Amino acid sequence: MKSVRIGAGLGFYGDAWEPIAASIERGGVQFIASDHLAELTLAILQKDRQRDPGLGYARDVVPLLLRLWPLMQRQGVRFVCNAGGLNPQGAAQAVLAAFAAKGLKARVAVVSGDDVLPRLADPAGGAFEHLFTGAPVASVRERLVFANAYLGAAPIVRALDGGAQIVITGRVADAALFLGPIAHAHGWRLDGAREGEGETLDRLAQGLTVGHLLECSGQGSGGNFGAQGHWQSIPDLAHIGYPIAEVWADGRALITKAPGTGGRVNFDTVRQQLLYEVHDPHAYHSPDVVLDMSGIHLEDLGQDRVRLTGARGRAPSERLKVVAGFRDGYKAEVTWGFSWPDAWDKSQQAQATIRAQLKERRVPHDELYVEYPGLNSAHGPLAPLPAVDALNQLNEIWTRLVLRTPEKAAAEGFGRLFPWMGLSGPAYTCGFTGLHNVSELLGIWPTLVDRGEVEAGVQVAFMGEAA
Repeated sequence: MKSVRIGAGLGFYGDAWEPIAASIERGGVQFIASDHLAELTLAILQKDRQRDPGLGYARDVVPLLLRLWPLMQRQGVRFVCNAGGLNPQGAAQAVLAAFAAKGLKARVAVVSGDDVLPRLADPAGGAFEHLFTGAPVASVRERLVFANAYLGAAPIVRALDGGAQIVITGRVADAALFLGPIAHAHGWRLDGAREGEGETLDRLAQGLTVGHLLECSGQGSGGNFGAQGHWQSIPDLAHIGYPIAEVWADGRALITKAPGTGGRVNFDTVRQQLLYEVHDPHAYHSPDVVLDMSGIHLEDLGQDRVRLTGARGRAPSERLKVVAGFRDGYKAEVTWGFSWPDAWDKSQQAQATIRAQLKERRVPHDELYVEYPGLNSAHGPLAPLPAVDALNQLNEIWTRLVLRTPEKAAAEGFGRLFPWMGLSGPAYTCGFTGLHNVSELLGIWPTLVDRGEVEAGVQVAFMGEAA
Protein backbone atom coordinates (compact mmCIF):
# COMPACT_ATOMS: atom_id res chain seq x y z
CA MET A 1 0.00 0.00 0.00
CA LYS A 2 1.24 3.46 -0.93
CA SER A 3 2.65 5.66 1.83
CA VAL A 4 3.90 9.23 2.09
CA ARG A 5 6.49 10.67 4.47
CA ILE A 6 6.11 14.18 5.86
CA GLY A 7 8.46 15.97 8.21
CA ALA A 8 7.95 18.69 10.77
CA GLY A 9 9.28 22.15 10.00
CA LEU A 10 9.32 25.00 12.47
CA GLY A 11 7.08 24.87 15.52
CA PHE A 12 7.01 28.65 15.96
CA TYR A 13 8.37 31.88 14.50
CA GLY A 14 12.11 31.81 15.18
CA ASP A 15 12.49 28.05 15.68
CA ALA A 16 15.66 26.25 14.51
CA TRP A 17 15.75 24.92 10.98
CA GLU A 18 18.89 22.74 11.17
CA PRO A 19 16.82 19.65 12.14
CA ILE A 20 14.74 20.13 9.00
CA ALA A 21 17.88 19.65 6.92
CA ALA A 22 18.46 16.29 8.63
CA SER A 23 14.89 15.21 7.80
CA ILE A 24 15.42 16.17 4.14
CA GLU A 25 18.83 14.56 3.81
CA ARG A 26 18.29 11.39 5.86
CA GLY A 27 14.59 11.13 6.65
CA GLY A 28 13.19 10.16 3.24
CA VAL A 29 10.49 12.84 3.39
CA GLN A 30 8.47 14.05 0.40
CA PHE A 31 7.00 17.06 2.24
CA ILE A 32 7.96 19.48 4.97
CA ALA A 33 5.16 21.34 6.77
CA SER A 34 6.22 24.35 8.82
CA ASP A 35 4.11 26.10 11.46
CA HIS A 36 5.21 29.70 12.10
CA LEU A 37 2.07 31.15 13.68
CA ALA A 38 0.36 31.49 17.01
CA GLU A 39 -2.07 34.06 18.36
CA LEU A 40 0.91 35.89 19.85
CA THR A 41 2.72 35.71 16.51
CA LEU A 42 -0.13 37.45 14.74
CA ALA A 43 0.16 40.29 17.24
CA ILE A 44 3.90 40.54 16.52
CA LEU A 45 3.24 40.56 12.78
CA GLN A 46 0.60 43.27 13.19
CA LYS A 47 3.17 45.48 14.92
CA ASP A 48 5.57 44.81 12.02
CA ARG A 49 2.85 45.79 9.56
CA GLN A 50 2.16 49.01 11.47
CA ARG A 51 5.80 49.99 10.93
CA ASP A 52 5.93 48.80 7.32
CA PRO A 53 2.76 47.86 5.36
CA GLY A 54 4.89 45.53 3.21
CA LEU A 55 5.58 43.29 6.22
CA GLY A 56 3.12 41.28 8.30
CA TYR A 57 4.65 37.88 7.51
CA ALA A 58 7.10 35.66 9.40
CA ARG A 59 10.37 36.95 8.04
CA ASP A 60 12.36 33.87 9.03
CA VAL A 61 10.81 32.05 6.06
CA VAL A 62 13.18 33.85 3.68
CA PRO A 63 16.54 32.76 5.20
CA LEU A 64 15.04 29.33 6.00
CA LEU A 65 14.14 28.66 2.38
CA LEU A 66 17.36 30.15 1.05
CA ARG A 67 19.21 27.60 3.17
CA LEU A 68 16.96 24.59 2.63
CA TRP A 69 15.51 24.95 -0.87
CA PRO A 70 18.60 23.62 -2.69
CA LEU A 71 18.41 20.51 -0.47
CA MET A 72 14.68 20.17 -1.12
CA GLN A 73 15.15 20.49 -4.86
CA ARG A 74 17.76 17.74 -4.95
CA GLN A 75 15.49 15.41 -2.94
CA GLY A 76 12.23 16.41 -4.62
CA VAL A 77 10.78 17.70 -1.35
CA ARG A 78 7.86 20.17 -1.34
CA PHE A 79 7.30 22.76 1.35
CA VAL A 80 4.09 24.00 3.01
CA CYS A 81 4.00 26.79 5.60
CA ASN A 82 1.74 29.41 7.19
CA ALA A 83 4.53 31.98 7.32
CA GLY A 84 2.37 34.32 5.23
CA GLY A 85 0.71 35.46 8.45
CA LEU A 86 -1.18 38.68 7.76
CA ASN A 87 0.45 39.16 4.35
CA PRO A 88 0.97 35.87 2.46
CA GLN A 89 1.40 37.67 -0.88
CA GLY A 90 4.20 39.76 0.63
CA ALA A 91 5.88 36.64 2.01
CA ALA A 92 5.81 34.95 -1.40
CA GLN A 93 7.20 38.04 -3.10
CA ALA A 94 10.02 38.27 -0.55
CA VAL A 95 10.92 34.60 -1.02
CA LEU A 96 10.93 34.83 -4.81
CA ALA A 97 13.00 38.04 -4.76
CA ALA A 98 15.57 36.36 -2.52
CA PHE A 99 15.55 33.29 -4.78
CA ALA A 100 16.07 35.42 -7.89
CA ALA A 101 19.11 37.07 -6.32
CA LYS A 102 20.63 33.58 -5.80
CA GLY A 103 19.59 32.14 -9.16
CA LEU A 104 16.97 29.85 -7.61
CA LYS A 105 13.51 29.10 -8.99
CA ALA A 106 10.32 27.68 -7.51
CA ARG A 107 6.63 27.48 -8.29
CA VAL A 108 4.96 29.14 -5.31
CA ALA A 109 1.28 29.05 -4.40
CA VAL A 110 -0.25 31.69 -2.14
CA VAL A 111 -3.36 30.84 -0.14
CA SER A 112 -5.43 33.88 0.88
CA GLY A 113 -8.94 34.57 2.05
CA ASP A 114 -8.54 34.06 5.80
CA ASP A 115 -8.75 37.82 6.45
CA VAL A 116 -12.24 38.48 7.85
CA LEU A 117 -11.60 41.90 9.41
CA PRO A 118 -14.17 43.64 7.16
CA ARG A 119 -16.87 41.29 8.49
CA LEU A 120 -16.07 41.93 12.13
CA ALA A 121 -15.60 45.67 11.57
CA ASP A 122 -19.01 46.03 9.91
CA PRO A 123 -21.64 47.10 12.51
CA ALA A 124 -24.24 45.22 10.48
CA GLY A 125 -22.10 42.09 10.27
CA GLY A 126 -23.24 40.41 13.48
CA ALA A 127 -22.36 40.17 17.17
CA PHE A 128 -19.31 37.89 16.78
CA GLU A 129 -19.45 37.07 20.47
CA HIS A 130 -16.29 36.35 22.42
CA LEU A 131 -15.92 32.56 22.69
CA PHE A 132 -15.38 32.60 26.45
CA THR A 133 -17.12 35.69 27.79
CA GLY A 134 -20.00 36.02 25.33
CA ALA A 135 -19.36 39.76 24.98
CA PRO A 136 -20.27 41.27 21.57
CA VAL A 137 -17.47 42.44 19.31
CA ALA A 138 -19.04 45.93 19.37
CA SER A 139 -17.12 46.53 22.61
CA VAL A 140 -13.82 46.43 20.71
CA ARG A 141 -14.94 47.00 17.11
CA GLU A 142 -13.39 50.47 16.76
CA ARG A 143 -10.05 49.09 17.99
CA LEU A 144 -9.83 46.01 15.77
CA VAL A 145 -6.62 45.73 13.73
CA PHE A 146 -6.78 42.19 12.35
CA ALA A 147 -9.15 39.23 12.21
CA ASN A 148 -8.26 35.93 10.57
CA ALA A 149 -10.23 32.72 10.25
CA TYR A 150 -8.59 29.33 10.63
CA LEU A 151 -8.78 27.72 7.19
CA GLY A 152 -8.56 23.99 6.63
CA ALA A 153 -6.51 21.78 4.33
CA ALA A 154 -8.59 22.16 1.13
CA PRO A 155 -6.74 25.17 -0.38
CA ILE A 156 -3.40 23.50 0.40
CA VAL A 157 -4.54 20.44 -1.53
CA ARG A 158 -5.57 22.71 -4.44
CA ALA A 159 -2.16 24.35 -4.40
CA LEU A 160 -0.28 21.04 -4.43
CA ASP A 161 -2.60 19.58 -7.06
CA GLY A 162 -1.72 22.64 -9.17
CA GLY A 163 1.98 21.81 -9.04
CA ALA A 164 3.15 24.16 -6.29
CA GLN A 165 6.56 23.33 -4.90
CA ILE A 166 6.19 25.86 -2.08
CA VAL A 167 2.83 26.73 -0.51
CA ILE A 168 2.57 29.87 1.63
CA THR A 169 -0.65 30.44 3.55
CA GLY A 170 -2.04 32.90 6.02
CA ARG A 171 -3.88 31.62 9.08
CA VAL A 172 -4.76 27.95 8.66
CA ALA A 173 -5.27 25.41 11.41
CA ASP A 174 -1.86 24.12 12.48
CA ALA A 175 -2.57 20.47 11.75
CA ALA A 176 -4.06 21.37 8.34
CA LEU A 177 -0.53 22.16 7.15
CA PHE A 178 0.17 18.44 7.43
CA LEU A 179 -3.23 17.07 6.51
CA GLY A 180 -3.11 18.97 3.21
CA PRO A 181 -0.03 17.19 1.79
CA ILE A 182 -1.24 13.83 3.11
CA ALA A 183 -4.67 14.27 1.50
CA HIS A 184 -3.03 15.42 -1.74
CA ALA A 185 -0.67 12.44 -1.85
CA HIS A 186 -3.42 9.89 -1.23
CA GLY A 187 -6.28 11.57 -3.05
CA TRP A 188 -8.41 11.76 0.08
CA ARG A 189 -11.72 13.61 -0.30
CA LEU A 190 -12.05 16.47 2.12
CA ASP A 191 -15.64 17.20 1.10
CA GLY A 192 -16.56 13.67 2.21
CA ALA A 193 -16.16 14.79 5.81
CA ARG A 194 -18.89 17.38 5.39
CA GLU A 195 -21.17 14.64 4.11
CA GLY A 196 -20.50 12.45 7.13
CA GLU A 197 -18.79 9.55 5.33
CA GLY A 198 -17.41 7.34 8.11
CA GLU A 199 -14.35 5.92 6.35
CA THR A 200 -13.40 9.34 5.04
CA LEU A 201 -13.84 10.88 8.47
CA ASP A 202 -11.61 8.31 10.16
CA ARG A 203 -8.85 8.72 7.57
CA LEU A 204 -8.96 12.47 7.98
CA ALA A 205 -8.92 12.05 11.76
CA GLN A 206 -5.76 9.97 11.45
CA GLY A 207 -4.20 12.65 9.23
CA LEU A 208 -5.24 15.38 11.65
CA THR A 209 -3.65 13.45 14.52
CA VAL A 210 -0.43 13.17 12.55
CA GLY A 211 -0.48 16.93 12.07
CA HIS A 212 -1.09 17.48 15.77
CA LEU A 213 1.87 15.24 16.64
CA LEU A 214 4.22 17.06 14.24
CA GLU A 215 3.10 20.69 14.48
CA CYS A 216 5.39 21.60 17.42
CA SER A 217 8.69 20.49 15.85
CA GLY A 218 11.03 19.09 18.52
CA GLN A 219 8.35 18.93 21.18
CA GLY A 220 7.07 15.86 19.33
CA SER A 221 10.43 14.06 19.54
CA GLY A 222 11.51 14.57 23.14
CA GLY A 223 12.00 18.30 23.38
CA ASN A 224 10.24 20.00 26.28
CA PHE A 225 9.65 16.56 27.78
CA GLY A 226 8.17 17.15 31.19
CA ALA A 227 8.14 13.77 32.94
CA GLN A 228 9.71 14.30 36.36
CA GLY A 229 12.74 12.10 36.81
CA HIS A 230 12.73 11.02 33.16
CA TRP A 231 13.40 14.13 31.09
CA GLN A 232 17.13 13.57 31.63
CA SER A 233 16.91 10.40 29.54
CA ILE A 234 16.27 12.28 26.27
CA PRO A 235 19.60 12.11 24.39
CA ASP A 236 21.48 14.83 22.52
CA LEU A 237 18.91 17.62 22.47
CA ALA A 238 21.58 19.83 20.90
CA HIS A 239 21.11 17.82 17.69
CA ILE A 240 17.43 16.92 18.04
CA GLY A 241 15.64 15.40 15.08
CA TYR A 242 12.19 16.75 14.33
CA PRO A 243 9.42 14.16 14.06
CA ILE A 244 8.56 12.52 10.75
CA ALA A 245 5.36 10.66 9.92
CA GLU A 246 4.90 7.92 7.37
CA VAL A 247 1.21 7.72 6.49
CA TRP A 248 -0.47 5.01 4.45
CA ALA A 249 -3.50 5.44 2.21
CA ASP A 250 -5.82 3.87 4.80
CA GLY A 251 -4.66 6.37 7.46
CA ARG A 252 -2.29 4.16 9.43
CA ALA A 253 0.77 6.11 10.49
CA LEU A 254 4.25 5.64 11.90
CA ILE A 255 5.90 8.45 13.87
CA THR A 256 9.70 8.50 13.72
CA LYS A 257 12.66 10.83 13.08
CA ALA A 258 15.75 10.95 10.89
CA PRO A 259 18.48 8.44 11.80
CA GLY A 260 21.52 9.82 13.58
CA THR A 261 19.65 12.67 15.25
CA GLY A 262 19.07 13.44 18.93
CA GLY A 263 15.83 13.39 20.83
CA ARG A 264 13.56 10.40 21.23
CA VAL A 265 10.33 9.12 19.70
CA ASN A 266 8.66 6.66 22.03
CA PHE A 267 5.30 6.03 23.66
CA ASP A 268 5.83 8.69 26.31
CA THR A 269 7.08 11.51 24.09
CA VAL A 270 4.34 10.91 21.52
CA ARG A 271 1.67 10.63 24.21
CA GLN A 272 2.74 13.94 25.72
CA GLN A 273 2.42 15.74 22.39
CA LEU A 274 -0.89 14.01 21.64
CA LEU A 275 -2.46 15.62 24.71
CA TYR A 276 -0.88 19.04 24.14
CA GLU A 277 -3.49 21.85 24.01
CA VAL A 278 -6.37 19.38 24.02
CA HIS A 279 -9.38 20.45 26.06
CA ASP A 280 -11.72 17.64 25.08
CA PRO A 281 -10.08 14.45 23.73
CA HIS A 282 -13.48 13.30 22.47
CA ALA A 283 -13.94 16.43 20.35
CA TYR A 284 -10.77 18.08 19.09
CA HIS A 285 -12.17 20.55 16.57
CA SER A 286 -10.57 21.49 13.28
CA PRO A 287 -11.95 22.95 10.04
CA ASP A 288 -11.60 19.56 8.34
CA VAL A 289 -12.80 17.02 10.89
CA VAL A 290 -13.66 16.70 14.56
CA LEU A 291 -11.19 14.25 16.11
CA ASP A 292 -12.17 11.71 18.76
CA MET A 293 -8.94 10.56 20.45
CA SER A 294 -10.55 8.06 22.79
CA GLY A 295 -9.78 5.08 20.55
CA ILE A 296 -6.24 6.05 19.57
CA HIS A 297 -3.68 3.30 20.03
CA LEU A 298 0.04 4.08 20.26
CA GLU A 299 2.34 1.10 19.82
CA ASP A 300 6.00 1.62 20.66
CA LEU A 301 7.99 -0.39 18.12
CA GLY A 302 11.38 0.66 19.46
CA GLN A 303 14.21 2.39 17.60
CA ASP A 304 12.34 5.73 17.61
CA ARG A 305 9.20 4.35 15.96
CA VAL A 306 5.62 4.59 17.25
CA ARG A 307 2.64 3.23 15.32
CA LEU A 308 -0.55 5.33 15.38
CA THR A 309 -4.01 3.85 14.78
CA GLY A 310 -7.56 4.22 16.02
CA ALA A 311 -8.41 7.89 15.49
CA ARG A 312 -12.08 8.47 14.77
CA GLY A 313 -13.67 11.44 13.08
CA ARG A 314 -16.97 13.33 12.98
CA ALA A 315 -18.19 15.94 10.54
CA PRO A 316 -16.75 19.41 11.18
CA SER A 317 -18.73 22.42 12.31
CA GLU A 318 -20.32 24.85 9.88
CA ARG A 319 -18.42 27.64 11.61
CA LEU A 320 -14.74 28.47 11.68
CA LYS A 321 -12.74 29.86 14.54
CA VAL A 322 -11.45 33.41 14.15
CA VAL A 323 -8.64 35.05 16.03
CA ALA A 324 -8.95 38.84 16.02
CA GLY A 325 -6.64 41.42 17.55
CA PHE A 326 -7.56 44.80 18.97
CA ARG A 327 -5.64 47.73 20.45
CA ASP A 328 -5.74 47.23 24.20
CA GLY A 329 -3.69 50.03 25.74
CA TYR A 330 -0.02 50.13 26.68
CA LYS A 331 2.35 48.57 29.13
CA ALA A 332 5.56 49.68 30.74
CA GLU A 333 7.75 47.47 32.89
CA VAL A 334 10.70 47.92 35.19
CA THR A 335 12.68 45.23 37.00
CA TRP A 336 14.44 46.30 40.19
CA GLY A 337 16.76 44.26 42.39
CA PHE A 338 17.58 44.49 46.11
CA SER A 339 20.34 42.68 47.96
CA TRP A 340 20.73 41.25 51.47
CA PRO A 341 20.10 42.19 54.21
CA ASP A 342 16.31 42.62 54.36
CA ALA A 343 15.92 42.36 50.56
CA TRP A 344 12.24 41.47 50.80
CA ASP A 345 11.33 44.36 53.07
CA LYS A 346 13.21 46.75 50.78
CA SER A 347 11.24 45.46 47.79
CA GLN A 348 7.94 45.98 49.61
CA GLN A 349 8.86 49.53 50.63
CA ALA A 350 9.91 50.38 47.07
CA GLN A 351 6.60 49.07 45.73
CA ALA A 352 4.66 51.13 48.26
CA THR A 353 6.58 54.21 47.15
CA ILE A 354 5.74 53.57 43.49
CA ARG A 355 2.06 53.03 44.29
CA ALA A 356 1.99 56.26 46.27
CA GLN A 357 3.51 58.16 43.35
CA LEU A 358 0.98 56.71 40.92
CA LYS A 359 -1.84 57.84 43.20
CA GLU A 360 -0.44 61.29 43.94
CA ARG A 361 0.27 62.01 40.29
CA ARG A 362 -3.10 60.57 39.24
CA VAL A 363 -1.48 58.33 36.66
CA PRO A 364 -4.29 56.52 34.79
CA HIS A 365 -3.78 52.79 34.89
CA ASP A 366 -5.78 49.59 34.97
CA GLU A 367 -3.27 47.47 36.84
CA LEU A 368 0.15 47.42 38.47
CA TYR A 369 1.27 43.83 38.17
CA VAL A 370 4.06 42.61 40.45
CA GLU A 371 6.07 39.39 40.33
CA TYR A 372 9.38 38.19 41.72
CA PRO A 373 11.67 36.56 39.14
CA GLY A 374 13.27 33.47 40.60
CA LEU A 375 10.46 33.06 43.12
CA ASN A 376 7.05 33.02 41.45
CA SER A 377 7.37 34.15 37.82
CA ALA A 378 6.92 30.66 36.40
CA HIS A 379 4.11 29.32 38.57
CA GLY A 380 2.42 32.45 39.90
CA PRO A 381 -0.07 31.68 42.70
CA LEU A 382 0.82 27.99 42.50
CA ALA A 383 4.22 28.90 43.97
CA PRO A 384 3.58 30.15 47.52
CA LEU A 385 6.28 32.45 48.81
CA PRO A 386 8.41 31.49 51.83
CA ALA A 387 7.91 33.21 55.15
CA VAL A 388 9.06 36.83 55.38
CA ASP A 389 11.99 35.96 57.67
CA ALA A 390 13.27 33.48 55.09
CA LEU A 391 12.75 35.96 52.24
CA ASN A 392 14.78 38.57 54.10
CA GLN A 393 17.70 36.15 54.35
CA LEU A 394 17.90 35.61 50.57
CA ASN A 395 20.92 36.98 48.77
CA GLU A 396 18.74 39.09 46.51
CA ILE A 397 15.14 39.78 45.53
CA TRP A 398 14.23 40.93 42.04
CA THR A 399 10.91 42.67 41.55
CA ARG A 400 9.19 43.11 38.20
CA LEU A 401 6.55 45.82 38.04
CA VAL A 402 4.33 46.13 34.96
CA LEU A 403 1.98 49.08 34.49
CA ARG A 404 -1.02 48.57 32.26
CA THR A 405 -2.60 51.84 31.11
CA PRO A 406 -4.93 53.11 28.37
CA GLU A 407 -2.65 56.11 27.74
CA LYS A 408 0.70 56.00 25.99
CA ALA A 409 1.99 59.06 27.85
CA ALA A 410 1.35 57.36 31.18
CA ALA A 411 3.32 54.30 30.06
CA GLU A 412 6.20 56.45 28.84
CA GLY A 413 6.33 58.28 32.18
CA PHE A 414 6.40 55.13 34.33
CA GLY A 415 10.17 54.66 34.10
CA ARG A 416 10.78 58.18 35.40
CA LEU A 417 9.31 57.24 38.79
CA PHE A 418 12.30 55.03 39.67
CA PRO A 419 15.80 56.47 39.14
CA TRP A 420 15.80 58.92 42.07
CA MET A 421 15.41 56.00 44.45
CA GLY A 422 18.82 54.70 43.40
CA LEU A 423 20.27 57.15 45.95
CA SER A 424 17.21 58.10 47.99
CA GLY A 425 15.46 54.74 48.38
CA PRO A 426 16.27 51.51 50.26
CA ALA A 427 19.95 50.64 50.49
CA TYR A 428 21.87 48.18 48.35
CA THR A 429 19.80 48.29 45.20
CA CYS A 430 21.07 46.04 42.42
CA GLY A 431 19.93 48.43 39.70
CA PHE A 432 17.05 48.88 37.28
CA THR A 433 16.29 47.36 33.91
CA GLY A 434 13.60 48.40 31.47
CA LEU A 435 13.18 52.07 32.43
CA HIS A 436 12.16 52.85 28.86
CA ASN A 437 10.43 49.54 28.05
CA VAL A 438 7.07 50.66 26.63
CA SER A 439 4.94 48.76 24.15
CA GLU A 440 1.40 48.77 22.80
CA LEU A 441 -0.81 45.91 23.92
CA LEU A 442 -2.94 43.91 21.53
CA GLY A 443 -5.85 42.00 22.96
CA ILE A 444 -7.10 38.76 21.40
CA TRP A 445 -10.76 38.28 20.47
CA PRO A 446 -11.64 34.65 19.64
CA THR A 447 -14.96 34.16 17.89
CA LEU A 448 -16.71 32.11 15.20
CA VAL A 449 -17.77 32.89 11.64
CA ASP A 450 -19.88 31.00 9.09
CA ARG A 451 -17.49 28.88 7.08
CA GLY A 452 -19.41 29.28 3.82
CA GLU A 453 -18.89 33.05 3.88
CA VAL A 454 -15.15 32.58 4.36
CA GLU A 455 -14.50 29.67 2.01
CA ALA A 456 -16.25 31.45 -0.85
CA GLY A 457 -13.45 34.02 -0.76
CA VAL A 458 -10.48 31.67 -0.42
CA GLN A 459 -8.06 31.94 -3.35
CA VAL A 460 -5.00 30.03 -4.48
CA ALA A 461 -2.67 32.10 -6.67
CA PHE A 462 0.49 30.81 -8.35
CA MET A 463 3.74 32.74 -8.71
CA GLY A 464 7.18 31.96 -10.06
CA GLU A 465 8.17 28.94 -12.10
CA ALA A 466 9.51 25.52 -11.33
CA ALA A 467 13.21 24.92 -11.76
